[in-house]
Amino acid sequence: MKKRSWGFVVGGLLVALLLAGVMSNFASSDPDGLDSSLLKGCTVDADGTITGGTCPAQREEEHEVGGPLAGYGVSGVDNDFLSTGLSGVLGVLLTFAVAGGAFWLVRRRGPAPADTDTTDRADARAGTAG
Repeated sequence: MKKRSWGFVVGGLLVALLLAGVMSNFASSDPDGLDSSLLKGCTVDADGTITGGTCPAQREEEHEVGGPLAGYGVSGVDNDFLSTGLSGVLGVLLTFAVAGGAFWLVRRRGPAPADTDTTDRADARAGTAG
């Protein structure tokens, strides 16, 4: 990769880390698209508790697979601001590592290395013996 390309990639990574680490704490606390679609048909109070109706969210259970980043935070970190920011940073780094590894695996490689004895082949093509 060219030196200029590396600068672009590193710059993009730094911007993504900054946005994930800081701005993730200012994201809306309203339900995201999946959560709000699961609440259709139910009546919900100001605390987000279902008070009536029928909807898929009533059958909600705890995550079977918790994980260290479940719930938009890092488990074991008590400070909510730090937990959310750290979760965003770890998500960006993990995504960057997986995508970088995938691009590295499918990258275009240069031409196959030539044989060391190229003069004999050139002579054979020209019709002369070497």
